[in-house]
Amino acid sequence: MKTKIALVTLALIFGGLGMAQEKEMPPKGGEPKGFTLSEKEVVTFDNGLRMVLVPYGSIPKATINIMVKTGNIHESEDQVWLTDILGDLMEEGPNADYDVKERLAGMGGNLNVGVGMHTTSVSTSVLSEFTPEALSLLAAVMTDPKWPADQLERLKNNMERDVTVRLSRPGSQARRDFMAEMYPGHSYGRIYPSVEQIKSYDLASIKAYYDAQFGALRTTVYVVGKFNADKVKQAVESALGQWRKGPEPSYPVAQAKTEHLAKIVDRPGAPQSTIYFGLPVAGPSDPDYVALDVMNSILGGSFGSRITSNIREDKGYTYSPYSDLDANYKSGLWYEVADVTTEHTGASLDEIKKEIKRLKTEAPSEEELQGIKNYESGLYVLRNSTPGGIIYQMSFLDIHDLDESFLVERVNNINAVTPEQVRQMAEKYIKPENMSLIVVGDKEKLRDQIEETMPSPVKKE
Repeated sequence: MKTKIALVTLALIFGGLGMAQEKEMPPKGGEPKGFTLSEKEVVTFDNGLRMVLVPYGSIPKATINIMVKTGNIHESEDQVWLTDILGDLMEEGPNADYDVKERLAGMGGNLNVGVGMHTTSVSTSVLSEFTPEALSLLAAVMTDPKWPADQLERLKNNMERDVTVRLSRPGSQARRDFMAEMYPGHSYGRIYPSVEQIKSYDLASIKAYYDAQFGALRTTVYVVGKFNADKVKQAVESALGQWRKGPEPSYPVAQAKTEHLAKIVDRPGAPQSTIYFGLPVAGPSDPDYVALDVMNSILGGSFGSRITSNIREDKGYTYSPYSDLDANYKSGLWYEVADVTTEHTGASLDEIKKEIKRLKTEAPSEEELQGIKNYESGLYVLRNSTPGGIIYQMSFLDIHDLDESFLVERVNNINAVTPEQVRQMAEKYIKPENMSLIVVGDKEKLRDQIEETMPSPVKKE
């Protein structure tokens, strides 16, 4: 009886809510607001080191990031992930008689060493009064790592296991081969090392790489939050003002390859296929980039995008498809990624191409576009509402040689994109006849499907 009464009560409650919803629509969302960066101070030292100070927020903490413009992008063909093992060793601390992690923990922070394609950084967030001392500790990690020989084999073994596990997954296999096809001969196309490569790395090669790539000319110190600016400047001058200049900042420019290519990586018996399907497009420094980014969100780059709605919601071929717009230095890639049921691989590709064709011929409605612009604007401001987000955006400008207007005008530029511009971006850049396809799955079940949906591509086994 109690259960029955409870069910009736719930029915009345939700029924009433349902009637209320029928009568009253949700309130209209507010107008998108632009992102405003707090006033910053930039200091350049005699050795070329830059420091950027941004007072931000009211919480008594500061985020510190010492970032060097070097990373995987400077690795040669036989050095893939050498920067990563260098970063792992750097995390073991500086050549000093104290435990840097323990000292940072006492300040409310921890030691973070990050290695990416374009940058290597050491960072932390600490209580405001410890900012100068924390800066000195991070500087020691960056400029005088202790390179503990007794830890190298352990770190290499961990890396070998990591690579082996990653490359057992179809998504990693597909991405590896897709990037290799897009960027032959460039570090953008070499995203995983071989186990043999990892085994070959020794302290001599790691130190030589550090000496060749690290120095003050490539380094920027970011401090964002609450801090005493004079004490911070003194700490940076003392800890990094005499660091060697090192090499000038320089990134090798990649020439992405456009080729109508189809390749199947065989996984016999696989119940689903992993698809990477894309081509080179404009990079962040191109005037088309913002409109291209909005186009990407409509086509496949958001949960409500057209490709997602088609092959996920309508057809049920996949659970989580998405498209991405990679921002590389003076270069970009657009590609669709999806894990689809094996028997529907060809049909999924047909639907992806159909949505591309539809966007190239029919501009989106104002309503559809406004929803995407609200999403992109809100997400952009939200991402930049923390000290870490601000540092990321400022470093993005530095990496890609962009003016600060790219950051502060981004929301305005997103909202200035018109439906016709979106259609033009799809027509100009997203051309299936130039796209490369990598599929990881059961080759016997996929061969005929791929041949039917990809007329006259270059075939690679």
